[in-house]
Amino acid sequence: MANKPEDRILMAQIGAAHGIRGEVRVKPFGDDPLSFGDYGKLESADGSRKFKVKRARVQKNVVVTKFEGVNDRNEAEVLNGMKLYIAREKLPETEDEDEFYHTDLIGLKAIDEKGEAIGTVLALLNFGAGELIEVAPKSGNSLMFPFTKAVVPTIDLNEGYVEVHAPEGFYDEGEKEPEDGSKPDAD
Repeated sequence: MANKPEDRILMAQIGAAHGIRGEVRVKPFGDDPLSFGDYGKLESADGSRKFKVKRARVQKNVVVTKFEGVNDRNEAEVLNGMKLYIAREKLPETEDEDEFYHTDLIGLKAIDEKGEAIGTVLALLNFGAGELIEVAPKSGNSLMFPFTKAVVPTIDLNEGYVEVHAPEGFYDEGEKEPEDGSKPDAD
């Protein structure tokens, strides 16, 4: 019986083939780029394929990986784009109260400092300048806030919410320029 999606953690995503001996480029999701293979076999999203890391090495911003049973470039090319998961119970419990698995936060209610709902946590993202928390409001475009202790001071997994203190001026629309390209009128 396959695990439910919420019982699994996304550990890595396979990219392009590397060389002719079945190696692939892998994008790991975690603090340690080589740890994605530390918890046993990884499995595809549908659970139909399992992968054991034979060897891995960091090369620039990817991990060149050799999986057991993938022995040539053709076999490696078929894997491009595949996401790799492990069962949640294989991961250690977090030791620090300020440490979470991203999957624990997805779907939590996001409230403001007054306790009013502002939306639901969609994702935690990192584009290279620090982590962001993406919140989907009841309507409109998603909101992205810096995922810092100052902006997200409270995360309560038991109660199912995160508290978000928007930075000063976050909701201000600011002064818009007229569509005709002229300067705004000075009063």
